Amino acid sequence: MKNIIIAWRNLWRKPWRTIITGGSVFFGVLFTAFITSMQYGSYDAMIDNVVKFYTGYMQIFTEDYHENKTINNTFELTDSILEIVRKEPEITSYAPRLEYFALASSVDITKGSVIIGVDPKLENNITSLSKWVKKGDYLVAEDDGILVAKDLANYLKIDVGDSLVLYGQGFHGIMAAGLYRVKGILSFPSPELNKQFIYMDIKTCQAFFSADNRISSLVMMVQNHYHLPKAMKHLKKEIKSPYMIMSWDELQPELVSMIEADKAGGVFMKAILYMIITFGIFGTILMMIAERKREMGVMVAIGMQRAKLGVILFFETLFMGLLGALAGLLASIPITYYFYKNPLPLTGEAAKTFIDMGIEPYMYFSMHPQVFYIQALTVFIITIVIAIFPIYKAFTLDLTKALKA
Repeated sequence: MKNIIIAWRNLWRKPWRTIITGGSVFFGVLFTAFITSMQYGSYDAMIDNVVKFYTGYMQIFTEDYHENKTINNTFELTDSILEIVRKEPEITSYAPRLEYFALASSVDITKGSVIIGVDPKLENNITSLSKWVKKGDYLVAEDDGILVAKDLANYLKIDVGDSLVLYGQGFHGIMAAGLYRVKGILSFPSPELNKQFIYMDIKTCQAFFSADNRISSLVMMVQNHYHLPKAMKHLKKEIKSPYMIMSWDELQPELVSMIEADKAGGVFMKAILYMIITFGIFGTILMMIAERKREMGVMVAIGMQRAKLGVILFFETLFMGLLGALAGLLASIPITYYFYKNPLPLTGEAAKTFIDMGIEPYMYFSMHPQVFYIQALTVFIITIVIAIFPIYKAFTLDLTKALKA
């Protein structure tokens, strides 16, 4: 304990030396936390865009529908399934969907489209669908109108108030055909969604496909993807054959692969940053040892044991690392929080790239706890490893040279 007290008091004999060494740790934590927050924020944005535009965090459907997505493999939503979903505390909202393909025709122009029957209110809780209605009005319950994505509407040369013919194959091969009024035009950030989607009320959709009370999937949301594993673990035990449940990462393996590839690149970049931080901290420790060479020589000459001197130097370095890590952690939180609340807008080619990927053109940041404590802990561990060097110097100190320094 006495050695620890001496080490703490030594820090403040020359405050500038402590500030310089602790500053290296401080900026190391600050930079790595900021970069990691930006990296995780971009992943969160990618995931949120996928789940909030279309897939949801989880979906329940039949095993047959997973193998062959035809309307014949849809199912009736039973009270037992709803009871399981309602009892799961992690689930914040859910919505049924009936999804299938049909031909959309206007005058002499025809194009294959994805027809999605939704409950207007419940779907809006999942995907905020109403905010993408750029022209016209959103659906209401049992509405007989439809919402058409803008690129599809442009291709078919239709606008709000026009009529659109839909025809295809319904449940068990029944002919599906109907004439529907365009109630609104949707404009999604994703070009792929804009090219093919048509939304209608789920009751109207079931009548169109002659699939009364049937749905293709039940889409569910949790607060964010960090809450997903707990919900999935419970629901996988409860949902039995012939039904199954899949999470967004199982439904979107391409996005998972892209995130994992980017994480690998991020690990490489952070490794380089940690190397720079390591040499920065090590440089300040070398400076401290060189400056105090004569002082250490005098202390050994008057009888201080080298082991005790090494312990004092170790704790001095440890305290400077701890102070720098805590200061960096405390400083990084409000700075990152500001950018978390005020994402950086992107322009030019960067914005176009994000839009093409279906992501809003902003640089998002994350406030997940691991963004901060892992960086502070990593830099602190680096400091602890470097703190071994002063112990080595204490044992290898050349007393004659030190006293002449």
